[in-house]
Amino acid sequence: MPDLVIRQVDHLLAERIRSFAKAREWSINEVLLHALRRGLGAAENGQLAETSVDGDELAMLAGPWNATEQAVFHETVQALSVARGDPLRRLGEVACGD
Repeated sequence: MPDLVIRQVDHLLAERIRSFAKAREWSINEVLLHALRRGLGAAENGQLAETSVDGDELAMLAGPWNATEQAVFHETVQALSVARGDPLRRLGEVACGD
């Protein structure tokens, strides 16, 4: 991946970047990548930012998760990723083959 250098950053912007990083416990690099992706409408997976979920938006409202909450969330996502599901099945409806 290429490295970029940003020059002539004013003091107010630099302080805002530092504050953002400190509040979220991110590196300066993570903050800048986040800002660039959002500002340019690009997400890490190549989708437009408007069509992807930004996980830190909830953190801005409610604060970041602690380690226990993160572990429970990741465990739940893992369980859901392997679970068989029929999201359009109505409550009490039997699927073919059940």
